[in-house]
Amino acid sequence: MSLSNPKVRRAALAFIFVTAVLDIVAMGIIIPVLPQLIEDFVGSNARAGVINGVFVALWAAMQFVCSPIIGSLSDRYGRRPVILISCAGLALDYVLMALAPNLWWLAAGRIIAGITSSSFTTIYAYMADITEPAKRARAYGLIGAAFSGGFVLGPVMGGFLGDVDPRLPFWVAGGLSGVAFFYGLFVLPESLPVEKRMAFSWRRANPVGSLILLKRHTELSGLAVVNFLLYFAHHVFSAVFVLYAAWRYGWGPKEVGLLLALVGLLDMLVQGVLVGPLVKRCGDRGVMVFGLLGGTVGIALMGWAPTGLIFILAMLPNALWGLAMPTLQSLMTRRVGEDEQGQLQGANMSVASIAGVMSPLFFGWIYSISVGEGALATRLWLANAMDGAPAQMLALATRVMTQPGLAFYLAAVALLMAAIVGWVVGRQADRDDAAEARLDPVPNP
Repeated sequence: MSLSNPKVRRAALAFIFVTAVLDIVAMGIIIPVLPQLIEDFVGSNARAGVINGVFVALWAAMQFVCSPIIGSLSDRYGRRPVILISCAGLALDYVLMALAPNLWWLAAGRIIAGITSSSFTTIYAYMADITEPAKRARAYGLIGAAFSGGFVLGPVMGGFLGDVDPRLPFWVAGGLSGVAFFYGLFVLPESLPVEKRMAFSWRRANPVGSLILLKRHTELSGLAVVNFLLYFAHHVFSAVFVLYAAWRYGWGPKEVGLLLALVGLLDMLVQGVLVGPLVKRCGDRGVMVFGLLGGTVGIALMGWAPTGLIFILAMLPNALWGLAMPTLQSLMTRRVGEDEQGQLQGANMSVASIAGVMSPLFFGWIYSISVGEGALATRLWLANAMDGAPAQMLALATRVMTQPGLAFYLAAVALLMAAIVGWVVGRQADRDDAAEARLDPVPNP
C-alpha cells in the first residue's frame, strides 16, 4: 500500500485517529478507579496520594528510557510495526492489572504500560511523515482532539464500570487495546519509505543520547524547557486530582468520570476547532503562549475553588491549555529533517518523561502534607521548626503549606514560567523562519 494513493492516505489518517481514540479511552477508563484501588490497598487517602504519585512516576520513568529507543526503532524499521507491537503490549498489560492482587502487581502493570504507551512518539512521527510542515499544527491539533475524544468516553465509562466492579474497567481497557491492534493489522500502511530511514544507533536511542538532538539549535533546547514545564504542570491531575476531588468535594467515580469527560470535550473543541484558525491569524508562537496563559489562570482557579461548581467553571479558561501542545510540536518539527522526526519525538517524550518522574512525586508529596491528617502533621512540624519565630510568620507559613489547593497553585506557577520561556524562544524561532523564507521563497516540489 502506498500513501500516494488518496484512499490509502485517508485510511492511514483514519487509523491514526481511531487508534488514538481507542488508546486514550483505554487509559481514561482506569483513571477514576486506579487511585481508589490504591487507597483500598493502603487504607489512607493522604498515603494513597504519595503511592499514586510513585506509580505515575514509574510509568514516566519507563517512558523516559523507552521512548527514544522506540522512536529510533521507528526511524529504522518504520512506524507500522512499532505501533502494532505497542498496541498488543498495552492489551496484555491491562489484563495483568485486572488480575492484580496487591500493589506490587499494580506497580508491574504501570511499568509495562510506560513501555508500551511509548508508541505515542511514533504516532506523532507518523503524522510528520504524511503532513506538510506548514499544516502540522492543525494535524497535531486533530490528534490532540482525537486524544481528547478518548478522554470524553474513557473516564465516563470507567466511572460507571467502576461502580459495578473496580476491576471491570481494566478488562474493558484491555479489550479496546486489542481492537486497536487488530484494526491496525489490517488497515495501517507504512508511512516512512525505506530510502528515508536512518540506521539504528544506541548513541541516539539511549535517553541521554536522544537529548543531543535538542542541543543542535538554541530554539529546540528552549522549546524543550517549555515542553518540560507543560508536562510537569499537567501531572498534577494524574497524581492527585481523583483523590483531591473525593476529599474536597465528595465526588466519587461517576462524578470524576463525568468531569474528566467534560475536560476531554472542551479540549477536543479547542484542539480540533480553534487551533487551525488561530494559527493562521496569530502564528504558532502567539497561540502557544496564549494557551499556556489560559491554562495558568484556569489551574490557579481550580486550586482556589471553594465549591465544586467553581472548580467546574475554572475548566473553561483551563481548556485553552489545549492550544499549547500542537503549536509547540509544530514549532519543533520544523527544525529537523524527515529522517529525524522519530528521534525528535523520542527526545520530546524523554523530556516529558523526566517531568513525569519528578512531577507526580512532587505533587503527591505536596498533596500528602496539605490535606487531612497530613495537614495536621504539617502544622505540628511547622510549630516545632519555627519555634521562636514571629506569630504572624508562623501563621503565614502554616496557611500556605496547608492550602488544600496548594498542588494546583504550584502547577499554575510552572505554566506561567512555560509561557514566559515560550514567548522568548518562540520569537527567535519566528525570526529564523522568516529568514529562511526570504532565502527560499519558493516551496520545494
